[in-house]
Amino acid sequence: MYETHAAVVGTVITDPVKRETLTGEEVLSFRMASNIRRRDRESGEWVDGGTLYLTVSCWRRLVSGVAASLMKGDPIIAYGELRTNEYVTRDGEARSGLEMRAAAVGPDLSRCSVKLDRTGRVRPAAASDEQPAPEPGSGDVTDAGELVDAEPALVG
Repeated sequence: MYETHAAVVGTVITDPVKRETLTGEEVLSFRMASNIRRRDRESGEWVDGGTLYLTVSCWRRLVSGVAASLMKGDPIIAYGELRTNEYVTRDGEARSGLEMRAAAVGPDLSRCSVKLDRTGRVRPAAASDEQPAPEPGSGDVTDAGELVDAEPALVG
């Protein structure tokens, strides 16, 4: 059993694909790339370093969240268990690839912004946000939180 956990910052390079295992469990996988850019002190130019490619597999509750949120080109941070996948190609070549069984995947907020879908969740009101509810029939509350009379005063 592998127990090497890591966080990898990178970019989704393939659209996530959902499939079902022989036991009926859903798994979603995609490829990501992580590279580094550094400024060369002498030339002042940005220089690309090597690129790490890996396959990320998502299981259980992570499947639906990733499927609904990520696509090719998105900047992400993936955290999970790393392992080497060794295989033989159709041409008989022995190869290996790096694979991550993700425990958490999310957008890299240093390179993008997101709007969270909090369907089914209620954000607790801060103490300063709470205002007493008006008495029934006593008036309406404006967007600014001010109480307005429900009936205008009659002028005689």
